[in-house]
Amino acid sequence: MILSKLRLTALAVLFALFFGALGAGTALAVQTHMLNAKHDLETALGELNAASNNKGGYRVNAIRLVNEAIQQVNLGIQYAQ
Repeated sequence: MILSKLRLTALAVLFALFFGALGAGTALAVQTHMLNAKHDLETALGELNAASNNKGGYRVNAIRLVNEAIQQVNLGIQYAQ
């Protein structure tokens, strides 16, 4: 189950980075997908923070990556406004 959470987190990070890079230039006034991605990343961050132990450093690294992805999504949202 932990592995699937890490995979989900990694996929969310990749999605956010990909959509942040491509979606920012073509975003509509209502950025439903960007806001949904941000929400999903914040949910993943909450799950990672609630997880016990460090999992060999992978949990801490996943938290760092999710925080970076949230920052990129925020920048994409700001760019499109």
